[in-house]
Amino acid sequence: MKTTDRYATAGLDENEYEPNSNGTVLKNLCGITTVAGMDQAETLALLQSTEAMIDRFDQHHRFTAKDIRFMHRAWLGKIYSWAGNYRQVMMSKDGFPFAAPAYIPTLMAAFEKEILAHHTPCTANPAQCAASLAIVHVEMVLIHPFREGNGRLARLLATLMGLQAGLPILLFDAMEAGGREAYFAAIRAGMERNYQPMQAIFSKIIEQSGANV
Repeated sequence: MKTTDRYATAGLDENEYEPNSNGTVLKNLCGITTVAGMDQAETLALLQSTEAMIDRFDQHHRFTAKDIRFMHRAWLGKIYSWAGNYRQVMMSKDGFPFAAPAYIPTLMAAFEKEILAHHTPCTANPAQCAASLAIVHVEMVLIHPFREGNGRLARLLATLMGLQAGLPILLFDAMEAGGREAYFAAIRAGMERNYQPMQAIFSKIIEQSGANV
């Protein structure tokens, strides 16, 4: 079974790799064969779709599972044929298994009803906003609904929620580089519905983004 450098997968359609990529780049609509080329394409598409999503969703919008799928398709639809569709492959990271594909539609429906409906539109003060961002982020990442881009899509959703709360565009440096171990630990803590570690990370993100706290 082929693997990427980030995830282990098992499946068919979404587990195909681009020819001449040595099993490092997922089959795509652009014919990209290098990791660097794909990173560049995905990053540029994310910047463009972020601007579009900021224009699309206002401060009164209550997000839904359908919105999440739309956002994923808007971002990656020109790169992957399966963008916007829930994944059909098993996935794990560092030995941690994400939700089985058969359960994703039910889990996303519950995510909409129990999490998104409660925490969006996000109009709380910065401290309360950090708590909402933490819960939404952890629960979405644990479901891992898509074959690629779950963490970045969860960050986009956090950005949109932050704007609803009157925050500036969020900077996610606290989740990168030296903060990655703490970030993954916070995700694991969320399995037990302990969102405090992720809330601390989002509090730092809000502060570093220049919000008045």
